[in-house]
Amino acid sequence: MHEVSVMAGIVEKVLAELEKHDVLKVEEVQLTLGELTFLGEEQLQFAYEIITRDTALEGSVLVIVPEETELQCLSCGYVGKADTIGEEYHMAMPSLTCPKCKGKVKVLKGQSCRVTSMKVIQE
Repeated sequence: MHEVSVMAGIVEKVLAELEKHDVLKVEEVQLTLGELTFLGEEQLQFAYEIITRDTALEGSVLVIVPEETELQCLSCGYVGKADTIGEEYHMAMPSLTCPKCKGKVKVLKGQSCRVTSMKVIQE
C-alpha cells in the first residue's frame, strides 16, 4: 500500500512544522491530491487515522481536495482537461496526449500531493 508510505512522509513533515509554533490542537489538515498521483483517497484517510495516533494530529480531520489533470499542448497550444480512457472498465485514467491534435503535452496540474492548509488552535 503506497499510500501508507506517502502519508507517513506527509505526517512527518506536518509534525515538524507544528513544532515551530505554539499549537494546542490541530482540527483539520487539507491535502490537495492530483489525479495523476493515482493515490486512493480512502487508503490515505485510513493511513492518516492510524499514523496520527498518539501525535499532535490525533483527532484532526484530513480533508482531501481533488486536483484534475490540466494539460498544455506543445503543438497547438490547447490548455485544458485531459481526455479520459478506460471508463468502460470502471477505471478511468487521463490520456496524456492533446485531446484536440493528439500532440505532446506538458502537465500543468494533476501531479500534486501537498498540504495546502491547516486549521489549528494556538495558545
